Amino acid sequence: AEVCLRLEVGPAAAVHSPLAVQNGFLQMLVHSYTAELFMSFLTNLGPFLEDEIIPEVIPMEIEVVDAKITLKDDSPPVYPTSPGPVPITLAVDHVVVKRRDDGVFYLTGNGSPKQEKPVSVLEEQKAPAVCVLAAPAAGARGLQLKEVPELQRELQTMKIALAEANMDKARLLQEIRKYNPLFQL
Repeated sequence: AEVCLRLEVGPAAAVHSPLAVQNGFLQMLVHSYTAELFMSFLTNLGPFLEDEIIPEVIPMEIEVVDAKITLKDDSPPVYPTSPGPVPITLAVDHVVVKRRDDGVFYLTGNGSPKQEKPVSVLEEQKAPAVCVLAAPAAGARGLQLKEVPELQRELQTMKIALAEANMDKARLLQEIRKYNPLFQL
């Protein structure tokens, strides 16, 4: 993982914003960062960040490239028969967070200005249309016939998963009715 920090203060920081001259401008790059955090870590950040004075607004730009954060719930289970929570993984390809003089954080997906996004979206939409028009009808039918057995396998797998989910539901209802016999869905 790579973390780079840069803080500019004074007349040279005026390039970033007028407020940066007085309060400074923080620039941060986080690259290839991987972490596993417990949910209790996030919930306990609030008191740590509280302060008795109103903090000054520091304009900043934080760029996150190729990061992966996994959140694990470490709270006690609500139901004793629960298998436990599934970890949540947040994968970030490229995100830029900017804080301007007004104190608002602005989030952009790829670091490019908003004006460039519609152009790239239009170009991406044109390319598949050309490919679809260029494909012969017979080739498309052949492709669909090859996919039928694979789709049937996926359907069978989904049926099994649905049956297992229904069994889990029935088991959970039975467990709940032990404690509350009048419980209804």
